Amino acid sequence: MTHPLPGSDGEHRLQALHGTERRARAFYDHQVLDHLSDTMREFIAAQEMMFVSTADARGHCDCSIRAGLPGFVCVADDRTLAYPEYRGNGVMASLGNMVENAHVGLLFVDFFRATVGCHVNGEARVVEHADLLADPHVPETLREAARLAAGPDAGGRQPERWVVVHVEEAYIHCSKHIPLLMKRPKDIPWGTDDPAAKGGDFFGVRDLPRPWREGD
Repeated sequence: MTHPLPGSDGEHRLQALHGTERRARAFYDHQVLDHLSDTMREFIAAQEMMFVSTADARGHCDCSIRAGLPGFVCVADDRTLAYPEYRGNGVMASLGNMVENAHVGLLFVDFFRATVGCHVNGEARVVEHADLLADPHVPETLREAARLAAGPDAGGRQPERWVVVHVEEAYIHCSKHIPLLMKRPKDIPWGTDDPAAKGGDFFGVRDLPRPWREGD
């Protein structure tokens, strides 16, 4: 049976087991929303990266990172945000999980100023770039973001598709253990397929055996 408070049944069972229900209830009542506050929307719009967590229909998990210039995540309204997907390695691990299981967890962390994070949990759908532009039901702020993402100031990159997230939970990640970092200049070759620019075989695994590869 689904618990009336935010969070999973599992977390509520553990709260009862370990006697943390009062602390947890204070957090739910004071910090957890079912939408994005104005300050959260401003915070997300200023971020240059986020972590994306997904799981397939069997519960097998994946966590990835997405990055771009500030504003690459479009906050269309207090319950809708979206981000572009560009040409990558072709694996589509995150998108593949979303096709099987729409639940997604996003984590935005400000390492350079506030040292706080913002969790956003919700339901994702994958929309092709052309379809998003043509859909009159999509918020105009999102369609405008899609046009800009493919425009002359986008560095030559063209989004292939978008992940549109319906926000179900939003809450702070406290700053206590988030390091304050100093941002240094980096020339980012957006969209490159050059192996060296992408990190090459950094972990030295290219020639290691795999169970799915013939001859190994």
